[in-house]
Amino acid sequence: MRLPKKPNSAIKRFIMTILFLALSALLMAGCGAGQDAGGAGSGKLKVTATTGMIADVAQEVGGEDVAVTGLMGAGVDPHLYKASYGDVKKLDQADIIFYNGLHLEGKMAEMFEKLEKRKPTVAISSRIPESQLRSFPGGGSQSHDPHIWFNVKMWISATEVIRDSLIEKDPEHAEGYKERAAAYIAQLEELDRYASEQIATIPKERRILVTAHDAFGYFGDEYGLEVTGLQGMNTMSEYGSKDVSSLRDFLVENKIKAVFIESSVPKKAIESVIEGARSMGHEVAIGGELFSDAMGEAGTEEGTYIGMVKHNVDTVVKALK
Repeated sequence: MRLPKKPNSAIKRFIMTILFLALSALLMAGCGAGQDAGGAGSGKLKVTATTGMIADVAQEVGGEDVAVTGLMGAGVDPHLYKASYGDVKKLDQADIIFYNGLHLEGKMAEMFEKLEKRKPTVAISSRIPESQLRSFPGGGSQSHDPHIWFNVKMWISATEVIRDSLIEKDPEHAEGYKERAAAYIAQLEELDRYASEQIATIPKERRILVTAHDAFGYFGDEYGLEVTGLQGMNTMSEYGSKDVSSLRDFLVENKIKAVFIESSVPKKAIESVIEGARSMGHEVAIGGELFSDAMGEAGTEEGTYIGMVKHNVDTVVKALK
């Protein structure tokens, strides 16, 4: 029996090109009739957000006046995320789109450029002064750390961007957006105080946070922790044996007893560092799992932005204190 031949690389490239053109055509042409019908039928503004953190804020501020769809669920790494055909449809049918910006959703940048020509497509990081943003070594156009949600004050700025964008798109429900945003910002201010107070209970010499990738820089800057990660700010960057050795030596030299894994990053990387430290006679434990680029499962406390940050604070304090 002769097996069918596998398609060669030229055919594969042809198929991928056809799929890409089909997705691009959908974005450029739009589904105007379906979009209007969906909005009119529900009476709600249709909001699509990239990450769970953004979707959570949009729902808090939008309340009963919006229908929010999030693209990335629990455990999803936005640095590596590629939009599916279904995602393109959700973006196309939205009345307004919110994304993080600062190249967090790097593989979707071209898509946002096309979408913003015909509907509000808003980067929630847009009002944060460049002077307050952390930078990648080496500079360049993609040099800023996108993990702004770990500074709660910056997330208040993001909430204000979402509030004002919803009001501009849907002025009829402006008062509701203002009231809900004010109530949510009050909760964020309380969360900011909680994080400061709890981290301050860790002895200064133990305030060293070691994770799989460098997502917690804003968290460390704001709340007084020294932060280091095996990978850089972007999980698209590769780590090598030199990175493992350097972090291993850092743990041994500083007598660090606990490191942390992340829900959206494979723990194999950090485990190799732990094994390396053990081979040098230094025992390091996993202090717990932190939520970095994605929240927890929907329906859990960690499946909200506030619950996620509180979980991280409590986990870090318990392990380092």
